[in-house]
Amino acid sequence: MDFEIANVEFTKEELIDFLLDIDESEIEEAIENIHPVDVLNALKETDEQTSQIILNKLPNEFIAMIIDEDDDENRYDFLIKFSENRQKDILSEMSSDEIADFIGQLDTEEKEEVLAKLSIEDKIEVHDLLQYDPETAGGIMATEFISIRENKTVYRTLEYLQIHAYDAEMAYYLYVIDKQNHLKGVVGLRNIVASSFDTLISEITNPNVVSINVNDDQENVAHVFSKYGYVMLPVVDDDNVIKGVVTVDDVMDIIKEESTEDIHRLAGLDEEEKVDGSLLDSLKSRLPWLSINLFSALLASSIVTHFSSTIQMVVALAAINPIIAGMGGNSGTQALTLMVRGIALGEINPKNAKKIFFKELGVGLFSGIIIGLLVGLGTHFFFGNFYLGLVAFLAMIGNMVVAVVAGYFVPLTLKKLNVDPALGSSIFVTTFTDCVGFFLFLSLATFFLPKLI
Repeated sequence: MDFEIANVEFTKEELIDFLLDIDESEIEEAIENIHPVDVLNALKETDEQTSQIILNKLPNEFIAMIIDEDDDENRYDFLIKFSENRQKDILSEMSSDEIADFIGQLDTEEKEEVLAKLSIEDKIEVHDLLQYDPETAGGIMATEFISIRENKTVYRTLEYLQIHAYDAEMAYYLYVIDKQNHLKGVVGLRNIVASSFDTLISEITNPNVVSINVNDDQENVAHVFSKYGYVMLPVVDDDNVIKGVVTVDDVMDIIKEESTEDIHRLAGLDEEEKVDGSLLDSLKSRLPWLSINLFSALLASSIVTHFSSTIQMVVALAAINPIIAGMGGNSGTQALTLMVRGIALGEINPKNAKKIFFKELGVGLFSGIIIGLLVGLGTHFFFGNFYLGLVAFLAMIGNMVVAVVAGYFVPLTLKKLNVDPALGSSIFVTTFTDCVGFFLFLSLATFFLPKLI
């Protein structure tokens, strides 16, 4: 049978029907141009029996790729759909970093079960990877890479590649090493293909190879990839001995993970909470931060209560008060978001920190003047009192300046305390701007009270 499906877009239902109709002897050719994630998504939409029929047809290598595409919490359940022997075959098709990531999410009993099904070589490699923090370069690297000696010819290298290229995580770059596995340079596949057979690898080696340390945090790894634009980078230890490689697909997962974590933490959510998670998990994630928020709201309320006599005399203050606090909160959140992102990307350092501070201060001041004028004029014309407009104007300037200062210093302070700057920063900044906003506005109103009555 001929398969012309490279440019065909299947719906999930059509893909299921296609895979059901294909004979098992023809399945490898049939799925050559189908991505594993499309099959995974289609299988999630069908019943267990149909899913199992299709899975029994698929080759082990493709099953391994499907498992790697699945969510962490589902991978073990997916694997145990198969017999013990087939589980071993599927695991043998997975790279060391994929297995390490998989095992890292399991409990002790499940971890031991999976490790028992690995070959001795895979078990050693995975055991070595599990020694590293999972959020470091060592924790995400793969140990399958191509390394060569600089005294080899291009011809001998091509022979070696024909045998070992498929065993590597990626074969776009070959890493030149000495007898002690020290990283000496890198050779691109293009350089090898474009050189004559008798050319020595040393003649086309680039000694200025960019590498990352096994202990580098995964955020730093993502920064290096972003800076240089490579699809793969070598990972070395403190003695410059190559230990593995990190590929761009791993970095994309890191960026997704770190971005999700920052967004969740800015909102006071646990980074593990999912949109389709359980009610109990969501409550555990949200209630602690909502409780802290309640405390901050009570603090702001106590400030308003302190000035209750002023509000009773000038009821209009109750209408304007939330505007001052709300605009301050928005301004603080803008500065905070910029700072948290700048810290995450490594854009803020001791050399530019002062410049950034004064820039933010200027933004707060001029924004406060412009917004304050609008609010002040609106207040004056709506309530017919110039001094009430003046109070709103001054309070808006003060609160927006305070807001950007809080948005600047809160994440930096958390960073110095070795706390993730995104962790609850928005709650601290909002609390600060609410309390200061209420206090500034009502204090000024009390000072100008004879003019407001």
